[in-house]
Amino acid sequence: MLTKIFPFLAWFKDYNGTALRTDAIAGLTVALVLIPQSMAYAQLAGLPAYYGLYAAFLPPMIASLFGSSRQLATGPVAVVSLMSAASLEPLATAGGPEFIAYSILLAMIVGIFQFSLGVLRLGLVVNFLSHPVVNGFTNAAAIIIASSQFSKFFGVYVDKAPHHYDTMIRVTQAAMDYTHMPTLAFGVGAVAIMVTLKKINPRIPNVLVAVAVCTLISYYTGFNNDARVPVNAIDLPGLSHSIEEFNHSIAEISKLGDERAVLNKELDVLLKEETGGHGPSLHLVELKNQINLLTAQMDAAKEHSHLLREELRSLKFEAAGEKGSLTFYSHDALPAGITTDGNTWRVKVGNSPLKIDDLLLMGGGAVVGKIPEGLPTFAMPNLTFNSFFKLLPTAIIISLLGFMEAIAIAKAMATKTGQKLDPNQELIGQGLSNILGSIGSSYACSGSFSRSAVNLQAGAISGVSSVITSIVVVITLLFLTPLLYHLPQAVLAAVIMMAVIGLVNTHGFVHAWKAQWYDGAISIITFLVTLAYAPHLDKGIMVGVALSMAVFLYKSMRPVVAKLSLSEDMVLKSAEHYHLQGCRHIAVVRFDGALFFANASYLDEQVIRFRTENPDLRYILLDASGINDMDASGEEALALLVDRMRAAKLGFGISSVKDTVLNVMHRTHLYDKIEKDNFYPDSKTAVDDIIYRIHHNTDLPEEGCNNCPLTQYRPQ
Repeated sequence: MLTKIFPFLAWFKDYNGTALRTDAIAGLTVALVLIPQSMAYAQLAGLPAYYGLYAAFLPPMIASLFGSSRQLATGPVAVVSLMSAASLEPLATAGGPEFIAYSILLAMIVGIFQFSLGVLRLGLVVNFLSHPVVNGFTNAAAIIIASSQFSKFFGVYVDKAPHHYDTMIRVTQAAMDYTHMPTLAFGVGAVAIMVTLKKINPRIPNVLVAVAVCTLISYYTGFNNDARVPVNAIDLPGLSHSIEEFNHSIAEISKLGDERAVLNKELDVLLKEETGGHGPSLHLVELKNQINLLTAQMDAAKEHSHLLREELRSLKFEAAGEKGSLTFYSHDALPAGITTDGNTWRVKVGNSPLKIDDLLLMGGGAVVGKIPEGLPTFAMPNLTFNSFFKLLPTAIIISLLGFMEAIAIAKAMATKTGQKLDPNQELIGQGLSNILGSIGSSYACSGSFSRSAVNLQAGAISGVSSVITSIVVVITLLFLTPLLYHLPQAVLAAVIMMAVIGLVNTHGFVHAWKAQWYDGAISIITFLVTLAYAPHLDKGIMVGVALSMAVFLYKSMRPVVAKLSLSEDMVLKSAEHYHLQGCRHIAVVRFDGALFFANASYLDEQVIRFRTENPDLRYILLDASGINDMDASGEEALALLVDRMRAAKLGFGISSVKDTVLNVMHRTHLYDKIEKDNFYPDSKTAVDDIIYRIHHNTDLPEEGCNNCPLTQYRPQ
C-alpha cells in the first residue's frame, strides 16, 4: 500500500552506490540537454526563455517520484508548448504578464485533469486518440513548429496572422526584404554542429556543445548590438508622427479592451441573474451588441496598428559618429561622404507603445538577454470557476495528447528494461508534476522522447536520475544564468527545429493506409486540417477523433455477417471471401460483433438477403462465436428472427454461444424459446446434426446432398 502511494520507495530495493553513481551521470547528461531545450520550448510556448528553466525544475522530479516509469524524462516538450501558445493567444498577448498567468493556470488545470483520470483509474480514455489521428497531428505539428522558428532563423520580426500559413507568407516577405546574415549564420552553424556531433557519437551532448560554442562566439564578436536613442538622433522626417500614430493605436486597443472587459463582467452577472422562460431581456441584447461593436472596433484598431508596425519594422538605418553619440540615417537616403559603422539598424517594435526619447534600435542579432537569478516565485495560480471552464477544453486535449506521448515513450522503454508500467499511476505522476509545477511558475509539461532516450542510453536505473536533473537545473537558476545572456535566439530556434525533425514520420501514413484505407485517410485528413487551421491545433484533433468515432460507429452498425462454407483446410469460412459454393438448403451465418441496439436490425436484414438468394433454404444456423455481448435490443431482434423463421417453417439453430450472451438468453427466456436441442457447442457438430435432420425429417432426398458444400470442399 505504501509503494502504491509513494512509488519511489520501490527504487531503493537493492539500491547501492554504483547505481547512484550511474543515475547521477544519467541525470547530469539529461540536464545538459534539458536546460537549452527548455529555454527554446518556453519561447515556442510564447513565454520568456527563463520560464523553460522553471518548467524544468519541479516537473521532472515530481513525475519520476509519483509515476510508474523509472526512465521517463518529464519537462517542456515541443507539441505541448505549441498547443499551450496556440490556445492562449486569443486570450492575451504572448509574453505579457496576463499570458504568463494563463500559461501557469493552464498547467494547473492540465494537472488536475490528469490526476483525476489517474485516481479514478480512467487511463483508457486516451484510446479515443487513435494512432492514425496522433500520427497525422504529430506530423503537422512538427512542420508547424519547425516553420514557426523561421523568423528567428532569419532575424526578422512579423506579426502573427490568424492562420499559420499567412504568418509564413509574412516571414517570407520580411526575409526577402532583409535577412540578418549573422543571425542566419548562427542558426545554420548550430544545426551543423548538432548534426555532426550526433553522427560522430550520439552520446556527446550535441545540444549543449552547440549552445556553448555559439554563446562564446556571440559574446566575443558582439553579436548583440543594441542602442537606445531619442527620436531626434534619427534623421528621418515624419518618424515622430509615425511613432505617435502607432502609440495612439496601441492606446486605443487597450482602451477598447478595458471597456469590453467591463461589459463582459456585467454580461456574466446578468446571465447568472436571468431566469428562463421569457427569452433574453432588452438590456442583455444591448450588452451583447455593445460587446460585438467593441470587438469590431478592436479588430480594426489591431489591423491599423499592424500596418503601422510593419511600416516601422521595414525602416533600415545606417549609423555615423562616435559610440554614444551616433546619428542614424535612412538606408535609402544616406548623405554623400558619410562613413558609417557598417551595421544595418532597425527599430525594435513590439505590442507596447514606443518611447520617443528612448527608442530601441537593433544593430545586431537577438539574444536571450537577462535571465532573473534565483528560484521562481512559489504561489498558487488564481484558479476561478470561470477561468477553469474557459481553459478546460484546451486542457483536456493537452492532457490526453501529452499523456499519450508520455505513456508511448514509457512503454517503448519498458520493453527494453522489462519494467512493469501502470498507466493510471503514470497519469497521477504527470498530473502532480503539472499541479506542483504550476505552483513553481511552470507551464504545461509532458514526457519527452528525446530526453527519455538520452536517460535510458546513459544507463539510468531509477527515477533518482530525474531528481539529479532537477537539482542541476536549480544550480543553474541560482548561479549560472548570467552565462546564458549572449545565447543567440537563432540557436534556440535551431534546437527546436532539430528536436522536431524526429516527429516527422511519413511511413506512418503508408502503414495506416496498408492496415485499412480509412485509417490512412483519417491520418491524412487530420494532417491537412491541422495544417490548415494552425495555430488552432485543436481543430485537427477534433476532426480526427470525430472521423475515427464515425468509422467505429459505422463498423459497429454494419458488422461482418458472413455465410459460411467448407474450405480446403476443412474449416468453415466465409463463402464470399474464399470463393466457396454455399449449400442451397442450409445457411450457416456468422455474426462478428456485439449484438446491440445500433446493429440489431442489420442481422435480420442479412438473413432476409440470404433467404431471398436461396429459395430452397430449409435451415438457418447462427454461428455466435463472434458475438461477445448482447443488449435488450439485440435480444429482441434475435427473438423476432426466431419467430419469423418458424412462421416461414424454417429450422433455426445457434452454435458457439458465449457465456455472457447465454446468460442474457436465460434471464429473458430466449433460451427456452429457441429450445435446448437447437443449441450446439460448435458449428461442426451443428452442421452434422442439421444435415441428418434435413435428410431424415423432411421430404429432401438424401442423395440430393451427397456433395453438400458443408461436408465437402466445393470452390466456385
